[in-house]
Amino acid sequence: MDVQKFHYILCIAKHQNLTKAAQELYISQPTLSKYLQKLERELDGKLFSRSGNCYMPTYLGRRYMNYAKKMLALSQDWEKELADLNSFKEGELNIAFPLMRSSCMIPKILPEFHEKYPGVKINFFEETYAIQERLLLDEQLDFAIFNEAGPHPKLTYEILLNEEILLVLSPDHPLANCGKKKEDCRYLWMDMKLLEDEPFILNFPDQTTGKKELELFEMYDINPPVSFRSRNPQACALLSQQGLGACLIPETYVKNMYFERKPAWFSVGDGGIFSTLTIAYRRGAYLPSYARDFIKIAQENV
Repeated sequence: MDVQKFHYILCIAKHQNLTKAAQELYISQPTLSKYLQKLERELDGKLFSRSGNCYMPTYLGRRYMNYAKKMLALSQDWEKELADLNSFKEGELNIAFPLMRSSCMIPKILPEFHEKYPGVKINFFEETYAIQERLLLDEQLDFAIFNEAGPHPKLTYEILLNEEILLVLSPDHPLANCGKKKEDCRYLWMDMKLLEDEPFILNFPDQTTGKKELELFEMYDINPPVSFRSRNPQACALLSQQGLGACLIPETYVKNMYFERKPAWFSVGDGGIFSTLTIAYRRGAYLPSYARDFIKIAQENV
């Protein structure tokens, strides 16, 4: 299957400019222009309307690109299945993680996977939820790892971890030794009412942990002062360790970070509060054996 022509048209649509598309494709602008003219003659219609140097897809162009994406996806699936059938254990995976997650997860997953599949190249990306989902749907990723994913009908999700969000305090905090044992908690439990006047270091409300923090405060009817906000849970934990405030972060960070002095951490809420970490891929896409094994290893090691 000659799929190069599909790449050409999709690249023009991506940049809306012939020169920029030619640069990405590593061909000359006249060559790309001649190719486009030839294809439009074959189709007996215009794929793009031109306004100066701007190329905007026509209705015919949009329909062509819809099929082009499907054909490229089929071609990629065939290449993966062929490699799998030939058992070369060679290939490539493109995987996106939530921001700041990769440093806690990759070191736990990659050694076992690489030992089994040394010939598989892995490209890791850290992106926001919306960008991860878009890249996955556009066939630019094989997997995306989501925290509290909103189900999309074109994606399949598998659970990696039901992760507890923990309260973290400096070891010198007056409440650091006030945790209690509770049967339904995995860690010592802390009554959030005790911290209603304590400063907090929070995530932003549009983040999963940030939403959980606000729900927890509402549950206890408290409104503690906020010293800092950050999108980086590791920064929150390190600031908390220095006595600048309490924070709430997922247990993966707590367990995999290096601290000069071990902080105190606690379950909170009614039996703990949790978020679900999932790995997603396109529904119906072919997954070679090494891709399936990546999911299995991730589930066993995060």
